[in-house]
Amino acid sequence: MFAYAVRRALRKNKTLRYGVPMLVSPLLIVGGSFGLREFSQIRYDAVKIKIDPELEKKLKMNKVSLESEYEKIKDSTFDDWKNVRGPRPWEDPDLLQGRNPEILKTNKTT
Repeated sequence: MFAYAVRRALRKNKTLRYGVPMLVSPLLIVGGSFGLREFSQIRYDAVKIKIDPELEKKLKMNKVSLESEYEKIKDSTFDDWKNVRGPRPWEDPDLLQGRNPEILKTNKTT
């Protein structure tokens, strides 16, 4: 009986019915702004992290540029290439690409 009376009073009260939703929406907007600031700060904090010096040396030694890769394939001829479709998950890749799986099995065991 008491719950019914409270529910009825809340339904009739115009401040609670119309005013509270108008206060909650700006609260969500402002709160979302602060939350978004915290998440975007992670990106800037990650840039400040220093890399291990040994790893940095390895990365500098293995420098590959577009020009060096171009020099490797510049003199290659692509006239005799063959278009081979890759296998689907349920297909046997050796049969699809024209290789004999029996020969491959014997080579793997020896």
